[in-house]
Amino acid sequence: MSEINAFIAFPEIILVIGVLILIVFGALRKGQATETVNLFSLIVLAGAFIAVILMPSGAGFGGLMVVDSFAKIMKALALIAAAATIAMSRDYMARENLHHFEFPILVTLAAIGMMMMISANNLLGLYLGIELLSLPCYVLAAFRRDSPLSTEAGVKYFVLGSLSSGMLLYGASLIYGFSGSLQFPEISAAVKSFSAEGGTAVGPTVGLITGMCFMAAGTAFKISAVPFHMWTPDVYEGSPAPVTAFFASAPKVAGLAVVVRLFVGAFGDAVSLWQQIIYFISVMSMIIGAFGALTQSNFKRLMAYSSIGNVGYALIGLVAGTEEGIAGMVVYLVIYVAMTLGAFACIIAMRNGEEEFDSIYDLAGLSKTHGGWAAGLLVVMFSLAAIPPLGGFFGKLMVFMAAVKVQLWTLVIVGVLTSVVSAFYYLRIVKIMYFDEPHQDFETMPVTLKVILAASNVVIVLGVVFMGFIFGAANMAAGSLW
Repeated sequence: MSEINAFIAFPEIILVIGVLILIVFGALRKGQATETVNLFSLIVLAGAFIAVILMPSGAGFGGLMVVDSFAKIMKALALIAAAATIAMSRDYMARENLHHFEFPILVTLAAIGMMMMISANNLLGLYLGIELLSLPCYVLAAFRRDSPLSTEAGVKYFVLGSLSSGMLLYGASLIYGFSGSLQFPEISAAVKSFSAEGGTAVGPTVGLITGMCFMAAGTAFKISAVPFHMWTPDVYEGSPAPVTAFFASAPKVAGLAVVVRLFVGAFGDAVSLWQQIIYFISVMSMIIGAFGALTQSNFKRLMAYSSIGNVGYALIGLVAGTEEGIAGMVVYLVIYVAMTLGAFACIIAMRNGEEEFDSIYDLAGLSKTHGGWAAGLLVVMFSLAAIPPLGGFFGKLMVFMAAVKVQLWTLVIVGVLTSVVSAFYYLRIVKIMYFDEPHQDFETMPVTLKVILAASNVVIVLGVVFMGFIFGAANMAAGSLW
């Protein structure tokens, strides 16, 4: 390993060394190791975060990995979400007799996979990163071993995830066969040459298009986009609440980063070919996400459909195929992660003693019993409903504006209409909290969850103040892809 290669992968190396040490420590100390492993997992993630921020741009491992402004922002966002998951899980896991040292290790292992995915500049590196993320996630979904729902969630996730991996590999093999390379820059050059040749290269062009379709299907599963979303509500409902919070935040960032890296980096000169695929996925995700949540009373299932819809909104930026579109997508993801973590901090806190609640109707009269909690959740719901001047409004506005500039009017109209529909179930939660009579009481929200909810509110409310800085960083990230 050359010095430059080691330096490019320094954040990943920190995580790998940290995980190996924690596995040995946990195995030796067994039940006494949980608190220490939790703490040191956060320290390791923080060390990787600092390394990501300070690391210069470059490429390594023969072009297998690339570090640019886009990778830095996406990695930082994924690490924040992973650390927040471990912090939120402490009290919950202890109450549910799930306080095992393996949990933070699995989350950290998944973070290594996400980091590899985000920096992937090669089809092989991309696949390895996806599998390194997926395997810990299958275990996390079934972490509550004595629950049939959790076991079902793990099995569904594993079976469908294996299918998507097969589709991804088949697509990668087609692309390799017709382009002659695994490297994104060389694939891009092959796509460009085929496009320039026009009708004389019908065979290679059709083969690449087929490969793109299979790659799109495989990556769509990882971000729970329609029509590969069917696993999401069941897995979100069956998994322990902190695990669901993780699924709804960090892997979404990594998955969308992979989609951008793949279609802008490898297939950037074939926008007219893949734009239709992403267009369909975006439109259907917004529609299914909006209408699917209307009948949901389970809070985790509702957030599952919400995440499907939000993926659709984020993909609008990619469909636009411009730097402004990708910048809008980055801004949207920053706000989305803040909103999701805030919402799940409230979901995790919905308990009284040993009893756990997951219905939105259990929040009835929350403003009368826990005013601060209700106010924090109100800010999150208003932002998810895209009510100005909160962060969620500006996130959607930026991706919509990028689509308007390239005259994707139908996509924007669908986005606006589905936003109106989704506002109904977000505001219904506010109505239940503030206008219904309380029939359920909860314990005081743990301090960790209060901090995460407060941080979420700060990003949502003050995001508009720092929007210039955020959008500037997003523009830099998008510019590094071209």
